[in-house]
Amino acid sequence: MWHLLEPLHALLYYAPEAFDEAAALGHDTTERWPSYFAWRAAPLGAAGPVRVASAFYSFSSTMVARYVPAAWETAAPAEVLAARLRAVDRAYRSVLGEEVLDGPALAEAAELVRRAAGAAGVEGRPLAAANAELPWPEAPHLVLWQAATILREHRGDGHLTALLAAGLDPVEALVSFAAVGAAPEPVFESRGWTAAEWAAARTRLTARGLLDPEGAVTDAGRALRAEVERRTDELAAAPWAALGSDGTARLAELLGGPWLAVIGSGLLPAENTLGIGKV
Repeated sequence: MWHLLEPLHALLYYAPEAFDEAAALGHDTTERWPSYFAWRAAPLGAAGPVRVASAFYSFSSTMVARYVPAAWETAAPAEVLAARLRAVDRAYRSVLGEEVLDGPALAEAAELVRRAAGAAGVEGRPLAAANAELPWPEAPHLVLWQAATILREHRGDGHLTALLAAGLDPVEALVSFAAVGAAPEPVFESRGWTAAEWAAARTRLTARGLLDPEGAVTDAGRALRAEVERRTDELAAAPWAALGSDGTARLAELLGGPWLAVIGSGLLPAENTLGIGKV
């Protein structure tokens, strides 16, 4: 379900319509990070760099500080939240088409995914809670996007719990994830870590027996990453248990067409830190 819903959420960070809306707010759109930090952090309110870095986890605090609180000096969080819904509306109309947006299948999917999102407990999950507190839009395709966003942040917040339990700090999480082949190192290094910080994390992981001296993952390292993913899935299961196997299967069926349209749009990068677009 994550694999089906994540591209529908992530379109916000890559669609040209989203960059248009960000530019209208006054953000620099020659790179994607100013709008990314604004779009994703806006539900937290005018949060400072420490709180955003904590919630996002994998980004260097130095990188976060380049974009926050500058994002709120460009446009207040309430303006950003309104603009991101406009961006999603425009992007979905472009990628999915009016016939799909107005059809009964998408309305049914929106109802099902909203039910799942409503069962996502948000205790100890700051990004999920912040998105769950927002008012629901009326249009089914925007309900679908907002529910998908709550669910992906719910899963992401749980993933951070699993990383903390595994004793992996933010840069170690990326180094170990890259070591198991999740994405090439340059993709992960886009999170703002310096070469020295990356190398130091490798040294720490080697000392724990999770990497070998050449930087390759060991059996222990692979087992730890597998445990992180198992625990992440476990912590993300409640919404789908509440929706039930029949409801979940029906939602998966309904999401197939929109998922293919987003993946086929070419807007999402082939190499990314999320694994989306890989089948």
